[in-house]
Amino acid sequence: MPVDFTAIDFETANSHPSSACSVGMVRVRAGAVVDRVHWLIRPPAGHDAFLPFNTRIHGITAAMVAESRDWAGQLAELREFIGGDVAVAHNASFDMGVIRAACAETVTPTPRLKYLCSVQVSRKTYAIPSHRLPLSAAAAGYGEFAHHDALADAEACAAIISDAAVRHGVDSVPALAKQTGVRIQQLKAIPLKL
Repeated sequence: MPVDFTAIDFETANSHPSSACSVGMVRVRAGAVVDRVHWLIRPPAGHDAFLPFNTRIHGITAAMVAESRDWAGQLAELREFIGGDVAVAHNASFDMGVIRAACAETVTPTPRLKYLCSVQVSRKTYAIPSHRLPLSAAAAGYGEFAHHDALADAEACAAIISDAAVRHGVDSVPALAKQTGVRIQQLKAIPLKL
């Protein structure tokens, strides 16, 4: 069954959600990956420390992003790649939180994306002991991948949604959301504190 969407994944330099240091995105048309992009991001000043814990997870260092675009410098390309698609992420509250926090921190407009969480879809689709990305991807028939590489994680997420659509017999992300009882949400800016 065909489904169209964009899967997205971020890696962060530290525990602050605005510290995005890498993004991977995968465009899916009719259930198949048709385009993929990945780039490094220089986190905003004040949230640009690379903690050893995070670097051990994803392998990205401050030196690797020193010449990369900052959040504001890459946001237009990120928005353009997603276009009008529903954005899908594994544990979407994290990835959408990165977008919201990075936009707030850099005083850039928050994209009004519609998004769906593949963890929630996985819970309604697979009888597995944990719905962490590697286990959900394996349940979807997606082989081993470089977990915590943003592009590899986005591709694994895409495989979960495409497989779930087939298993639930639906041909769109909204139909998958309805069938599984998972809500497509709207990304909104962090409210200003007055």
